[in-house]
Amino acid sequence: MEKRCFCLCLKTANKIHKMRVLLLGSGGREHALAWKIAQSSILDALFIAPGNAGTRQFGKNIVLNILDFESIKEFVLNNAIDMVVVGPEEPLVKGIHDYFLHDDLLMRIPVIGPQQEAAQLEGSKAFAKEFMFRHNIPTAKYASFSKENLNEGMAYLEKIKPPYVLKADGLAGGKGVLIIENLEQAKSEFFNMLTEDKFGEASKKVVIEQFLKGIELSVFVVTDGDSYKLLPEAKDYKRIGEKDTGLNTGGMGAVSPVPFAQGAFLDKVTNQVIIPTIKGLKQDGIPYKGFIFFGLINVKGEPYVIEYNCRMGDPETEVVIPRLKSDILDLFEGIATNTLSERDIQFIDQSAATVMMVSGGYPEKYHAGKPIYGLNSVVDSLVFHAGTSSDGPSINTAGGRVLAITSFGKNIESALRKSYENIEKINFDGAYFRKDIGFDVTN
Repeated sequence: MEKRCFCLCLKTANKIHKMRVLLLGSGGREHALAWKIAQSSILDALFIAPGNAGTRQFGKNIVLNILDFESIKEFVLNNAIDMVVVGPEEPLVKGIHDYFLHDDLLMRIPVIGPQQEAAQLEGSKAFAKEFMFRHNIPTAKYASFSKENLNEGMAYLEKIKPPYVLKADGLAGGKGVLIIENLEQAKSEFFNMLTEDKFGEASKKVVIEQFLKGIELSVFVVTDGDSYKLLPEAKDYKRIGEKDTGLNTGGMGAVSPVPFAQGAFLDKVTNQVIIPTIKGLKQDGIPYKGFIFFGLINVKGEPYVIEYNCRMGDPETEVVIPRLKSDILDLFEGIATNTLSERDIQFIDQSAATVMMVSGGYPEKYHAGKPIYGLNSVVDSLVFHAGTSSDGPSINTAGGRVLAITSFGKNIESALRKSYENIEKINFDGAYFRKDIGFDVTN
């Protein structure tokens, strides 16, 4: 009888202590996370900094600079925040998690997102490459160069076959990768990256990489540094034009699951990439708490790592998180307390597809502040805001990528059909979207 009473008391205690959460970020990824966090049975209050016109439906938007750690500290303490969830990479690469750990008033408040050294998996291409080679994780051959050994880099380009892959070492807003067929053009761009600050500080060091031909996909885990949970995989579409042509963007759409990423291939990803990464971080003495994004390429059935990200992708989040059936705050609590292995993770057994609506002219010059019409007419799809602002009841464009329309279906084709039906109901001046998302996995 005493044992039964004890269990009931524990349950009551758990229900009483609900969490006050601060989510940092303002894009479609953060809207999807806010939507999911708001469903948690252990949530008391959700604040989003700075958020967008869509996130305000699920919590309170707060005007905060996500790189101003002092202001974040003040807000966290004044509002009794129990957990901070970091959406984008920049605060992590700049050390927000370390800032909390080294402050006596903040150190017991968990941050979901890795510490600064671990975030270098995304913050430095050279760091990531060295890590992968050290732990025998399959990736393309490479060499890294700075201004001091520029001539060695030119000679290296002459030794390898085209296409030539040039990567700015640091964060460049998704624009720091060049794939070039012509040797002289590759040399010119390499020179500009190192000496003309083509990508600013990000290209103070440049990684030259072997080109790999195959089909790309994204795989995600959450980890507490000891154990991990695998999330649904996704495939995104980066180019502005149909059939993957034109300039790179932040992402024009995504689908999940990825048909070829099952069975034997997924086993290879797990055994050759995911487990060696988690073990490698531990062997190197690098704590990691949060999401790991594996940007992969399938080369004739073999997985190779193109890149790591220290957070979820966007627009992949808009198809991965909606497929998560489990309570996301319960998973985050497992990360914070090193009990992730004890947490349950389940997924919705349906496909999901998202299509991005972007501003005319994107990814180059575009105009913001355009009123958005038709949002209330969407039926049976989720609309995640990526770049919006609100002016009273009206919602306006506030970025290049504006909205992500996500739908479920028994397969990718039916999910896409629903997203396209609903996207036709929404309009704003200059709106553009790709009509062929999923073209390479549905035909």
